Amino acid sequence: MRDSQPSDTIKERVGSQWSRFRLALQLDAGRLSLTAIGSVVFFVFLMMLAAADATPLRAAMSSKDPVETTMQAYVGSLITGVTLVVTISQLVISQENGPLGDQRDRMKGALTFRRDVEPFLGTTSPPEPSSFLRALIDASQKKAADLKDVIANDRDSELQGHISRFVESLTQNAEAVNNELEGAQFGRYQVVKFGLDFNYSWKIYQARRLRDEHTDQLSDDEKQAFDDLIEVLTFFGPAREHIKTLFFEWELIELSRYMIYASIPALGVAVATLAFLDPGSFPGTTLRIDNMYWVFNGAVTLTTVPFLLLATYILRLVTIARRTLAIGPFILRETGRADEIG
Repeated sequence: MRDSQPSDTIKERVGSQWSRFRLALQLDAGRLSLTAIGSVVFFVFLMMLAAADATPLRAAMSSKDPVETTMQAYVGSLITGVTLVVTISQLVISQENGPLGDQRDRMKGALTFRRDVEPFLGTTSPPEPSSFLRALIDASQKKAADLKDVIANDRDSELQGHISRFVESLTQNAEAVNNELEGAQFGRYQVVKFGLDFNYSWKIYQARRLRDEHTDQLSDDEKQAFDDLIEVLTFFGPAREHIKTLFFEWELIELSRYMIYASIPALGVAVATLAFLDPGSFPGTTLRIDNMYWVFNGAVTLTTVPFLLLATYILRLVTIARRTLAIGPFILRETGRADEIG
């Protein structure tokens, strides 16, 4: 078995600096801050076009009236878009509702999973998502150390070398993620973010391959040590996926709330612009640009805020979903490890 392996954290697995910046923008940047920055960029872009426009907006409003056309489209889009987002969010949330029997089955499933995990934890499983993930990571680290201790008495130096490197890699990754998860509160992106940095799927693959390649020379205790480690690692996958699902539902609820908050003033601005803005409004110039452009572009930017907000939230959710499509030892991204895996 070769020593090469993928990087553990998401950022380390991304190649170029541009890709890392893009990933940080998609995942780490605050959604409201990103919306505000996008709004400013959008407004500046419109003002740059206004400064270069050869046909004054005020004159165009006297004939074909682009203001009325634009704002009518925005009013319709706002009502339709907000209604659609809220409806989708309610459909997602409605999956959590159901008859008493379904709720009882869900409760049984959650308790059964915790009971299966607790023998490896040695205590009652923590209720907080971050603490629960940390407990699983601690358990995998302990089982890896137990495996190393058992293999230490093995006469095969090659196997001992492979196990030492594997355990060292797992321990380093586990300690780094545990430190990040400490104090992380659910409802914020940190729990999911740091949970993604524990590369459990590759570690399951490594452990299973080591066990299969050396199965003839392993004792029953050594095989059991491998099985215990693999089982703990397999618990981490569904636990993280469940927490990720809860986070998605949380984010959709937040998105619906902010969309409603943003759409009410945006709709008011769109209607006011449509009803009251005429060619004689706001005469004069500011910074050598007709005041009509400042007012109209400002109104367009404000009515665009709900769509920018929607884009920032969906961008994070689809990025997380894309990077966690597979559960278990599947690697969907392009890698340079074809020879090792094949």
